[in-house]
Amino acid sequence: MFESIEAQALKESASAPLRSEFLQREFERLKTFSLLIYVVSIFMWLLFDLIVSFMGGQGFTWRSMVFLGVFGVLTLVLGFTRKAAHFDVLTVLLVLGLTVGVRMIVDGLPPAVHSSWLMLAAASLLYSVSVLPLRRWAFFAVQVVIWLVLNPFLGTSTEPGELRGVLTACYSVFLCALTLYAFLKFREARFSNYIMSRLLLDQAYNDPLTQIPNRRAFMTHAQQRLQAIPREYDHFLMMIDIDNFKKVNDTYGHDIGDEVLKRVAADIKTVMAEFDYARLGGEEFAIYLPAVRREDAAGLATELCRLVREQPAEHPVTISIGITRVEDGDTLNQALIRADSALYESKHTGKDRYTFHS
Repeated sequence: MFESIEAQALKESASAPLRSEFLQREFERLKTFSLLIYVVSIFMWLLFDLIVSFMGGQGFTWRSMVFLGVFGVLTLVLGFTRKAAHFDVLTVLLVLGLTVGVRMIVDGLPPAVHSSWLMLAAASLLYSVSVLPLRRWAFFAVQVVIWLVLNPFLGTSTEPGELRGVLTACYSVFLCALTLYAFLKFREARFSNYIMSRLLLDQAYNDPLTQIPNRRAFMTHAQQRLQAIPREYDHFLMMIDIDNFKKVNDTYGHDIGDEVLKRVAADIKTVMAEFDYARLGGEEFAIYLPAVRREDAAGLATELCRLVREQPAEHPVTISIGITRVEDGDTLNQALIRADSALYESKHTGKDRYTFHS
């Protein structure tokens, strides 16, 4: 049962925007690791170049310095890169530079060992990039670049029809398929975990009926903003209750009551888009207004009452609002108690209005 529910949830959630968000988050999370892969890959290239240059008698030429300069610039650019799409391009360019550099170094070795060194370089690069947070197109592009530049049959003494050539071809196909399979499977597994984590967080911090934050999310985020924003500005807290909501439920049924809740939540989202809001439970909502003036809070409350009252709905309702200033040293719970007291006063002085806690 759990597996079928999980499969359905993944199927419904795997949208293109969510995949893009996942890739961006994956890049941000693995950016330091990607920098490490860049540095290690460049170091291995340099070590290979030094070994061949001095033991092979070629010498360390100005071309090596040019390649190192290009690799260093790409690594430095990655340090300032913020978008996953730019990282894909940087990685393709780095792999292109590394493969061309390896090819030039290998060409200085005896022809009999060319294919072996090319295969070793191809394997190292493929395994390195298979663990990077790349998009599929970038990984496919890297595969193409590696096998075009580091082709063990191009410019070598290895012939495809010989035993050595057949073994080389089989290993190349196996290596390509293995890294491709690992890349796709690991990416899909991480994406599935990301979706399930999002779904669990959504259920934990969002109200499923009204699709706005719930009490847990409100208390967490509003408390953070209360501590982060300087207290020389006024902070206000609103408590909202739908007038005569029990009568709506008793007269028209809970389906109509749910529609009313969703409609009022939508109105709150419209008016209070810049602030923290939530459904606390039942027909009660809360809004946290940091760094606003008293007259601004009053204007927002007036606009919200008007919007709810004038909605062209089959079952119209009104709301009552209690407002309190969050004093220095207050906790959010203390402010909620005072806002609830002001809400009680609004309820018992005519409803469809707001009241400031005195």
